[in-house]
Amino acid sequence: MLGEAGSRSASVRSDCYILFNSEGNGREIKLISKVQIMYGRSIIALVNEVLDFYNIADCTVQIEDQGALPFVIAARMECAIKRALPDTENEFLLPLHKSCCYLSNRDRFRRSRLYLPGNQPKFFVNAGLHCPDGIILDLEDSVAPSEKDAARILVRNALREIDFKGAERMVRINQGSMGLVDLEAVIPHNVHLVLIPKAEKAEEVQLVDETIRQMVQDREVFLMPIIESCLGVENAYEIAKSATSIVAIAIGLEDYTADLGTPRSEDGLESFTSRSRIVNAAKAAGVQAIDTVYSDVGNMKGLYEDVKLAKKLGFEGKGCIHPRQIPVVHQGFEPDAREIEKACKIVRAFQIASDQGLGVVSLGTKMIDPPVVKRAIKIVEIARKMNLIDENWMEGGAL
Repeated sequence: MLGEAGSRSASVRSDCYILFNSEGNGREIKLISKVQIMYGRSIIALVNEVLDFYNIADCTVQIEDQGALPFVIAARMECAIKRALPDTENEFLLPLHKSCCYLSNRDRFRRSRLYLPGNQPKFFVNAGLHCPDGIILDLEDSVAPSEKDAARILVRNALREIDFKGAERMVRINQGSMGLVDLEAVIPHNVHLVLIPKAEKAEEVQLVDETIRQMVQDREVFLMPIIESCLGVENAYEIAKSATSIVAIAIGLEDYTADLGTPRSEDGLESFTSRSRIVNAAKAAGVQAIDTVYSDVGNMKGLYEDVKLAKKLGFEGKGCIHPRQIPVVHQGFEPDAREIEKACKIVRAFQIASDQGLGVVSLGTKMIDPPVVKRAIKIVEIARKMNLIDENWMEGGAL
């Protein structure tokens, strides 16, 4: 039986193509690699390790390598074997790297989330260097139906091997039953957050939540449903409060405007109402509101204006489809000098009231409600993270 996996062409980089033939007399491994002189032996050793794991003694393996890292070679090899031998179930797991073991938290910043196609390993390795708040390994729209199985294995290996530099480790799964298969493949490997696409009903989200809870008991995996249809917008609040693991809801306007029956415009007039409703549903449910992607990767001015509008509407983050969008998104969500000054005054007043054991916070003659204090603390945290105020701003009152 034959099984193939990976990509082959002159333009391919950081990937490989593997053709596995389960028939043969002994093992025959044929390698063509652009790094053969330096890494040929280690590549063949890894292939033999995978074959030993699956107890395959007789086979022929042809490899065309374009600089693939070990986690990619192992993923492509496993996929090729499973395509040739469909009854093969075990997973060949590389060691979990210590840089992949950090955790996330419910209230962390989610200003930017960078989408990476789940079957394109060339984008994985340096993604963390661009400093997004979250990195999405995508198993849904960016992966062709015929490559879903390969992408699951590749994403699983990336979760065990790649240092994303502290970014929240996210996976966007597929819809329905295919999404449950995705969960089985990736959840055990320290996924922080699962994006649920095209969410329309609370029950869909609850099924994902229940499935994850059956798989993981020692940590919480957060959820971010994506609203991408008219029905989803109508049910946004019910979706947002359908599970305690939900930390945010997002809107996806490409599918939404298609469902609406109108093209997506630069001014966004056709989506103004739906975006506002998503924000309102999120705030009512006590979760973050995350805006859609901006699809014109060459228009930084348009992106900045769109981010500023999103911030005015109440969104706290935005999707990115190219690394160059990340600093613009961060800048757009950056609090201005007036916001920072007011927030610092409120936080100082809150600290003074706490030190004096007072249950009421006041600024001058004005009483400050707890939600206002909470928002001020968040603005100060953002300002500190973005180096807009001094680390010791509380001491001496310097901004």
